Amino acid sequence: MIRTDWTREEISEIFNSPVLELIYRAATAHREHHDPQEVQVCTLLSVKTGGCPEDCAYCPQAARYHTNVKVHKLMEVDEVLEKAQEAKDSGSTRFCMGAAWREVRDNRDFDKVIEMVKGVNAMDMEVCCTLGMLTPEQAEKLKAAGLYAYNHNLDTSEEFYNDIITTRNYKDRLDTIENVRKAKISVCAGGIIGMGENESDRIGMLHTLATLPEHPESVPVNALVPVEGTPLEDQEKVSVWEMVRMIATARIIMPKAMVRLSAGRVRMSLEEQALCFMAGANSIFAGDKLLTTPNPGVVKDQEMFQVLQLKSRKAHKEQLA
Repeated sequence: MIRTDWTREEISEIFNSPVLELIYRAATAHREHHDPQEVQVCTLLSVKTGGCPEDCAYCPQAARYHTNVKVHKLMEVDEVLEKAQEAKDSGSTRFCMGAAWREVRDNRDFDKVIEMVKGVNAMDMEVCCTLGMLTPEQAEKLKAAGLYAYNHNLDTSEEFYNDIITTRNYKDRLDTIENVRKAKISVCAGGIIGMGENESDRIGMLHTLATLPEHPESVPVNALVPVEGTPLEDQEKVSVWEMVRMIATARIIMPKAMVRLSAGRVRMSLEEQALCFMAGANSIFAGDKLLTTPNPGVVKDQEMFQVLQLKSRKAHKEQLA
C-alpha cells in the first residue's frame, strides 16, 4: 500500500531498525515494485555554470564563494544536443540539464532551454531540468516542450534549512515542487546528507517527501562532496551505513519512487555501492562530472554493472495523466 500519512515517529522507527533487518525490508519492498537487477543510468550536464546569487553552503557555483569553478554562460542548443547524443550512446536513458540560476526568467535563455528540451525529448530519452524556482506558467511551457521531469531538491529538513541556505526559504522549494506537479511533470526531489545535520533532520526531510500529496517519482540521495572555498569544505565523509539507512528508509516509505544514488559515489567502493543497490537504490548518474563535482567514469560504471550483473533500465517516457 502506498501511504502519504507517515508520521515522523514511524519513519524514525524504520530508520533506526537494525541495519541488516532494514536492508532486508527495503529489498523486499524494492522487489514488489521494481526489477532489482535494473538500474537507470542518467547523465547530468551543467548547461550554465557558476555565478549563482544563492548562498547554498555546499555549492561551488555560488558567486560569493571562492572556488575553482569558472563561470560559463548558457551553452548553445546544438552543443547540448551533441552531449545528449553522446550520453545516449554511452547508455544513459535520462538526460538532465542544470543551470546555476536562482529562478527561471522569461527571457531568451529560457527560450533556448525550451529548444534543448524539445531536442532531447525527440531522442526518446527522459528529459529532466533543474533550473531553480519555477512559476506555474514556466512549468506549463516546459511541459509543452516535452519535459519529462523537473529536479528541485529540498536539500535537508525545514528545521536545518536556514543553516545551509538563507537566500530563499523552504516554502519556496515546496511551491516549485507543487507548480511542477500541477503541470503534470514528473517530480524529482531529494536531498544531501553530511552537511552537519543530525539524524532528526534526515528523518524530517524524508517525512516531508513522503507526506507530499503524491510521492516524488524520483528521490535523489546525495552524500556531500566537500568543495574547497565553500563553508562546508571541512565536513567529514559520510559513511556507507548512513547512505544505506537513507536509501533503505526512502525505499520503504516511497516504494514506487526511483531512489537515485547520486553525488558522493566517487568516494565509494564497488562493494559500498552494491550495498546501496541492495537497500533499494535503482539509479545512478554517469559521466566524469555531476555538474561541477567529480563522479566515476563511464568505463568504471560499466565494469560495476558487469560485476554486479545489473542491467540498464529503459526510458519510461509515459507522460503523467
